[in-house]
Amino acid sequence: MKDSPRCFKELYLGIAPSRFHFLKFILEGYDGLTMLSSVNGKTGIVCLRYPVGSERTLFELLSSLAKKISKYT
Repeated sequence: MKDSPRCFKELYLGIAPSRFHFLKFILEGYDGLTMLSSVNGKTGIVCLRYPVGSERTLFELLSSLAKKISKYT
């Protein structure tokens, strides 16, 4: 039986550049939830690649972290 490929979605966010490692550390605690990549380290643009179906958990987590990672606070 063949394994079906996992479908992933992408979400681009603007965060405070100084908070990249903080966000990475938190996301690593949620094994398999998402992969974080820096698109532009100077401006704080990041890309999150996550499996379809994990939106709720990811968005709830990001919502709770918003004030801590925002570039506008």
